[in-house]
Amino acid sequence: MRRYGKHTDEDDIRVRPGRRGSRPRTHIRPKHEDATGGFVLTVDRGRITCLVEGRTVTAMKARELGRKSVVVGDRVGLVGDLSGEKDTLARIVRVEPRASVLRRTADDDDPYERVIVANADQLAVVTALADPEPRPRLIDRCLVAAFDAGLEALLVLTKSDLASARQLLDAYAPLGVRHVVTSREELATGGAAERVRELLYGRSTAFVGHSGVGKTTLVNALVPARQRATGVVNAVTGRGRHTTTSALALPLPGDDGWVIDTPGLRSFGLHHVEAARVVAAFPDLVPGTEGCPRACSHDEPACALDDWVRDGHAEPARLYSLRRLLASRERREGD
Repeated sequence: MRRYGKHTDEDDIRVRPGRRGSRPRTHIRPKHEDATGGFVLTVDRGRITCLVEGRTVTAMKARELGRKSVVVGDRVGLVGDLSGEKDTLARIVRVEPRASVLRRTADDDDPYERVIVANADQLAVVTALADPEPRPRLIDRCLVAAFDAGLEALLVLTKSDLASARQLLDAYAPLGVRHVVTSREELATGGAAERVRELLYGRSTAFVGHSGVGKTTLVNALVPARQRATGVVNAVTGRGRHTTTSALALPLPGDDGWVIDTPGLRSFGLHHVEAARVVAAFPDLVPGTEGCPRACSHDEPACALDDWVRDGHAEPARLYSLRRLLASRERREGD
């Protein structure tokens, strides 16, 4: 019988042996200088598909990357099994510096930024002229995000057989944004895809748009070798089967450029964009701000933009859009 208390000696104490091979933790991360370069094609529930030396490899983010995100368009370094064979898994150990980052927030009062795509050169904003009706405010938000990210913008208008594109084109003419107008028939015969494709070669282009505008149908026509499912979305509510659930990078025929299809948008928050940069994204209005009082909110009686628009230098709808964006950022009005 073991004795405890004041009569206890070392023979009565059970000591758990130390763990074999245990060593103190270190904060020094391996450099992985032998990592192989890859390009992120898609990210789905923690599994990351990369293009590595001409083959697709499934990978996961290494623990040493911590909270650093990996998104479509990233240039990364990988180690491990890079064969691309079934049930193999590599590790992403490095994310190269990004040349550009397209971001959005869920809403204007949401401080959490979501990176849509990295290293893109161009943002193609796809909108239908009818069924569903165009949403100029959403277009403006996408253009502001493109400006903030340093991306060139491209406006793609679909379903021109249902409504005229003239009014929308007139509203954006002062911005000098490149545009393509397509019809459903052109999309079916491939003519529309060919005209759009001419503006994509040599670039990495992210496609964004409200659900139901025909964005994924257009992407399927641009890259016929990689068809994505298309579905029906209610034109009024925006509800339905959203066919693109994760961003996906697809190579253009001839491997001369990338098309990045993104999930359909219901909102495009700009909490991450400073107010001054929001104004700068409206070049047709910027000259009119020179007569504004210092620290002008651009929505007050002394704002010079009212006279600027009244004199015909910009469309009233553009000023209305700017003010809605600024107001929603300040949580004074939704969009």
